[in-house]
Amino acid sequence: MPLGKEEARRIVQRLLAARSGEQIQKQLAADESTLPQRIQNQARTDADSLERRWQRLPAPQAQTVLVPPRPDALQVYERHIENLIGELRMPIGVAGPLRVNGLFAKGDFFVPLATTEAALVASYNRGCITISEAGGSTAVLLAEGVTRTPGFVFARVAEAGRFAVWVSEQEEQLRAVAATTTHHGRLEDLRFTLEGNHLYLHLLFNTGDAAGQNMVTLATQKICEFLASAAPVKPVRMYVESNMSGDKKASMQSFLGVRGKLVTAEVVVPAKLVAARLRTTARAMVDYWRVSALGGVLSGTVGVQGHYANGIAALFLATGQDVACVSEASVGVTRMEETEAGDLYAAVTLPNLIVGTVGGGTGLPTQAACLEIMGLAGSGKSAALAEVCAALCLAGELSIIAALSAGHFAAAHDKLARGSKPEAGGAAAHEQP
Repeated sequence: MPLGKEEARRIVQRLLAARSGEQIQKQLAADESTLPQRIQNQARTDADSLERRWQRLPAPQAQTVLVPPRPDALQVYERHIENLIGELRMPIGVAGPLRVNGLFAKGDFFVPLATTEAALVASYNRGCITISEAGGSTAVLLAEGVTRTPGFVFARVAEAGRFAVWVSEQEEQLRAVAATTTHHGRLEDLRFTLEGNHLYLHLLFNTGDAAGQNMVTLATQKICEFLASAAPVKPVRMYVESNMSGDKKASMQSFLGVRGKLVTAEVVVPAKLVAARLRTTARAMVDYWRVSALGGVLSGTVGVQGHYANGIAALFLATGQDVACVSEASVGVTRMEETEAGDLYAAVTLPNLIVGTVGGGTGLPTQAACLEIMGLAGSGKSAALAEVCAALCLAGELSIIAALSAGHFAAAHDKLARGSKPEAGGAAAHEQP
């Protein structure tokens, strides 16, 4: 990225103030001294393997913090991590009740949130209570599917085109090939992007109640092997993922289809409730939303929203989701309007909720317990979890936009994160009245 002349000069001056140019050059030079003994990649979680790893680490005092009194308790993490040295403990708060009137989630949910950021749970809790007292959030799962986009390289564009035509005639065969790798997933659709002699094959899978990242990768690998062996036009090279699926990154692909679950959630908050719970007005919130929406557009954000990532990351950590998927899951759009009656209409749409209630980290003890708190553990619950997640994001948007529109945002963080005594009215930004 380019730096302005003055900015570059300031950076150089700051560096040279602490050391000479020769010292900097020596600091940045390649280091060819002997490496410490490396950690061997292992999935073993037994106490002996754990102890051998700790013998190579430079901070032995940390072992007493990261390893529980009974090291064999860590064996539950087998097949979930490699080179295990302990477990991370972080606080879990709860927000709610959050009333959801969804196609799959219907009822009042207490939502566990794992975070170390003060004020986050309080803010989401305020939004949840506001939604619930307004009669609940209507949440609708609109579409679902997980994509993989294998890439194929050919000598010429004509060969890539012939390959695409042939593949389009093999959809049922590809569906059968994918089925050999999973009992729960199903290939639903395929599309193509042709760029010169490169062909991108978009495969859309239904992954049931699993988030399905590994599931679709294994199925796609099997499909690629079949295509390489059976196609009348052979690719020069092929890759199981071409970086076009939007996996673990924010992209405009988010608004062209679905990755995970596409959910929209809405609520109408009466003007009196906006004043009582959010300590502001519908008009003030809409005015701020308009400024923030344009701010997002001008800064080039993918989607327009306040802080979906806060609630999604906290919920993902608590319930054993793939936390890296926060990057695409937090893409979406928040919209607010003042109704003719002076009430607040608010809606969120999230097209990339990669969530599951089986598989992955969802079966680990603490994560399964958090899903149990919501009544969403096990098969048949992933669609409901997605609707709850969208309603949670809506709660977070209501609270943060209310705080910013009323000027309470900084005061609430000062009180809850620093323990400072707030100015009059400021604490209300994240507290129940």
